Amino acid sequence: VGSKPRHSGAVDSASRREISLRSARADDAQALSAIARAAKAHWGYSEALLALWAQDLTITPELIRRDQYRVAERDGRPVAFLALAGEGPDLSIEHLWVLPEAMGNGVGGRLLTDALARCRDAGTSSIRIVSDPNAAGFYARFGAREIGSVPSRPAPRQLPLLEIRLAPPIATGGDAAASCDLSGSSCASET
Repeated sequence: VGSKPRHSGAVDSASRREISLRSARADDAQALSAIARAAKAHWGYSEALLALWAQDLTITPELIRRDQYRVAERDGRPVAFLALAGEGPDLSIEHLWVLPEAMGNGVGGRLLTDALARCRDAGTSSIRIVSDPNAAGFYARFGAREIGSVPSRPAPRQLPLLEIRLAPPIATGGDAAASCDLSGSSCASET
């Protein structure tokens, strides 16, 4: 697998203002699947591998209803998304995909920062991520450490298992964990 050069686009305040975050809706499934496939293809994987992983890259309305999906939009169009799976303190990032033309502009970092803040406020102490090898460096910039590996397809491919440990939330005069809605409607960081 060849790696692609990193985008060198600087994050400017205008591009940050153009991005808004929202909870995913069931009717986003097709657009999110297209983002996942385009982002995976960006790393130079063959069509045969993309076909092998097609089910893993397909987002369904049922997944959106079951897990906690957040969408980053620019001008009303989804350009990236993140999905948290699990309950309570046992959460994992199942998906974080950015359209190639939006890479390098801080969109993925904004989604991840939002998710980590919501998880921290909800009392989660750590998040696990089974990462594509090409994304491990991105997660490392947010404090992720490799704690193992998991089997992937085709064998003997292995994916890094990462963990980000979260500091407890700073008390602000109320019980933030009790009032935080991980769907993002009441405590999302929309900076």
